[in-house]
Amino acid sequence: MSGKRGNGEGSIYPYKNGFAAYAWVTTPEGNRKRKYVYGKTREEVHDKWIRLHAEAKRGPVVTSSPTLAQYLARWLKEVVTPDLKPKTAETYAMHVRLYIVPVLGTKRLDKLTVRDVRNWVNALLEECQCCAQGLDAKRDTPRCCAAGGCCERVPSRRTVQDARAVLRSALTNAMTEELITKNVAALVKVRSARKTKRHPWSVEEARQFLDAASAAHDPLYAAYVLILVLGFRRGEVLGLTWENVDLDAGEITVQMQLQRINRRLVHDETKTEASSATLPLPEICVAALQRRRKERELAKQAAGELWMDSDFVFTTRYGTPFEPRNFNRRFMDRSALAGVRRIRLHDTRHTCGSLLAALDVHPRVAMQILRHSKIAVTMEVYTHVPSEATRRALRKLGKHLGKQDPK
Repeated sequence: MSGKRGNGEGSIYPYKNGFAAYAWVTTPEGNRKRKYVYGKTREEVHDKWIRLHAEAKRGPVVTSSPTLAQYLARWLKEVVTPDLKPKTAETYAMHVRLYIVPVLGTKRLDKLTVRDVRNWVNALLEECQCCAQGLDAKRDTPRCCAAGGCCERVPSRRTVQDARAVLRSALTNAMTEELITKNVAALVKVRSARKTKRHPWSVEEARQFLDAASAAHDPLYAAYVLILVLGFRRGEVLGLTWENVDLDAGEITVQMQLQRINRRLVHDETKTEASSATLPLPEICVAALQRRRKERELAKQAAGELWMDSDFVFTTRYGTPFEPRNFNRRFMDRSALAGVRRIRLHDTRHTCGSLLAALDVHPRVAMQILRHSKIAVTMEVYTHVPSEATRRALRKLGKHLGKQDPK
C-alpha cells in the first residue's frame, strides 16, 4: 500500500526552526482554505495536524482569527447595539473600553485561555483604576495617583463580575459564529459580593421630606411623590408625559423612561415589559400632579418665547427635559433642607409599601402598584405601619394639597 497522503490531506514540511503542516478546511463563510499548524518537531506538528483534521470533520474552521479587541468592536456594533436597549449597550461598551480591552485586547480570540481570564480577573480585583486609566493624570492639577499618593480606587467585586459577564456574553456569541469552540470566560467564576444592607427612609422621614418640599413649593414635589408613593425610578419619572397621566380616571401609565446615553438624552420604552404598567393614583398623587400642571402653565407664561414646548410632566423652567444627574442633585439638596438622612435616590423605592399602608391604600390596590404576584407579599409589607399621627399628616397632605395655589 502506498504511504502517499490522499488529495486534500495536507503535508508536513520543514519551516524556519521547526516544522509546519496544513490541511484543507471549510471556513464559516463556506470557503475552502488552507489551515496551518506549527511546531518544533515533526511529531508535535503531526499531532496538531491530526487534531486539525478531526476539527475539520466536525464543522467549519476559522483560518485567521482577530484579536479580542477587534472582535469586541465588531460584536458591540453588529450584535449589542442593534439587539439591546441603549443603556444596556452603553454599559457593555463601558466595560469593554475600561476593563477588558486594556488588558486582554491584544490576545488573539482563538488563543485566549482560561488562565488569561483568571489572571485578568485577579488583577482587576486588586488594581487601582485611577492608576490604570490615568484618571488623576488627566486632571489639570493631580491630587492622588499622579501626585505620588495612590488613592487605591479598586473596582468592586460586583463591577468585576459584570465585566466578566460581558466577556462571557461576547465569547458565547463567538461560539455561535463558530469562531471559537470553547468559552473560556464561562469557566472562570467570580465569588459573589456580599450585598450591602440599605437603610431607606422610615415613613416618618419620608413624610418630613414631602412636607418640606410641599411647603417650599418645590417644582419637583410631584416627582418626589411618585418616587416615594408609587416606586417610580428616576428615568421613569423624568420620562413621564401628560399623555400617560389621566387625572380624571385616577390612573398613570409607566411606559417610557428618560436617560442620558452616549452624551445625549434618550426617551425610550422602559427596559422590560414588567416595568410597564397602568397604576391607580392615590389621592396624594392626584393632588400633586394637579399642582404640577398649574405650575407648568405659570412657568410657560414666565418663559415666554424661550419656552420649549414638550409633553414632559417634569421640565426645566424653559420646558426642556430635566437632566437626570441634576435631578439627583436636587433630591440631595432637598433632603438636606428637609433635615432628613441622605440616602440614594433608588433607595426611596423601599419606602413605597409602607407609605401606601400609611395612606390607607387598600392592600389589593397596593399589590397592583407594587407589582406583587401574591397578596401575602403585600400584606407582609403592611404589617409595618407608622404611628397614627404620621398617618393623619400624610392623609392631610393629600387632601389639602390640590386646593393650594402654587406661589
